[in-house]
Amino acid sequence: MKNENKQRGIGFKLLEYIKLMRVKHYIKNMLIFLPLIFSINFYNLNMDLKVLIGFIAFSLTCSIVYIINDIQDVEKDRLHPKKCKRPIAAGTVSKKEAIILVFVLLLIVIGINILGKLNLASIGILALYLILNILYSKKLKKVPLVDVIILVACFVLRVVYGAVIINVVVSHWLYLTIISFSFYLSLGKRRNEMTKVEENKEKTRDVLKYYTKDFLDKNMYMCLALTIVFYSLWCVDAITLEKFNIDYLIWTIPLLIVICMKYSLNIEGDSFGDPVDVVLSDKILIILVLFYCLAMGLIILL
Repeated sequence: MKNENKQRGIGFKLLEYIKLMRVKHYIKNMLIFLPLIFSINFYNLNMDLKVLIGFIAFSLTCSIVYIINDIQDVEKDRLHPKKCKRPIAAGTVSKKEAIILVFVLLLIVIGINILGKLNLASIGILALYLILNILYSKKLKKVPLVDVIILVACFVLRVVYGAVIINVVVSHWLYLTIISFSFYLSLGKRRNEMTKVEENKEKTRDVLKYYTKDFLDKNMYMCLALTIVFYSLWCVDAITLEKFNIDYLIWTIPLLIVICMKYSLNIEGDSFGDPVDVVLSDKILIILVLFYCLAMGLIILL
């Protein structure tokens, strides 16, 4: 019985560590694969392996950032209706254990970069991502607009990282699409945080006092409109058409519009606005995204 309880304790602790690492948020790191896919190099096994190694290294770096942020915000998280369930805030993982986990993950990331023989530019991007997020956690998340810009930069760095690993060029229209869509997601996150603060009359993020819902709404949907425009321009760009040797990409635009509309409907409902939670909590949205990926895959492969 004692050994059984001990095994349960170990299993529970491992689950809490995984929860602390926010493994489900690794879905955002799928952006790293975009340069590989859209450069039509996914048949190159060497490039596939490099991007996969990079994905693991970047994901673990993200976990380091999440843990540092949770350590920094533990007191405020305990006041939040959802964040209070995070391992450090809930007391299931101590600060000391979290710090040890940070150092272990950092050593693993360093080892992956060395053994995986990733180039210096990609290592530099990882370091930049880590430093930028530490600065965000310490101070910059309290500065209006700067907090949103850093969130956007983190999305864009994922794509740049994926391109640098395999040394390919990404279309400027695609970069602009990702930038504008990242602004939409980040502003939407702030909008829903503000809504929840108003509902619960609790302030768990200092920067929210500088924003108004009207400001966030207007700029959110401006960025969403730009996203669709930039994506449409990428679809009809001569370089894109020449690369894929097909002009069916234009038919993915209506599908993207529907996905954005469904996402907007969700964040204007009962949601905290976190992109991963919004997507994973909606089966219809997941189906739409998978259908888009399938359509894009068929267009590229055919």
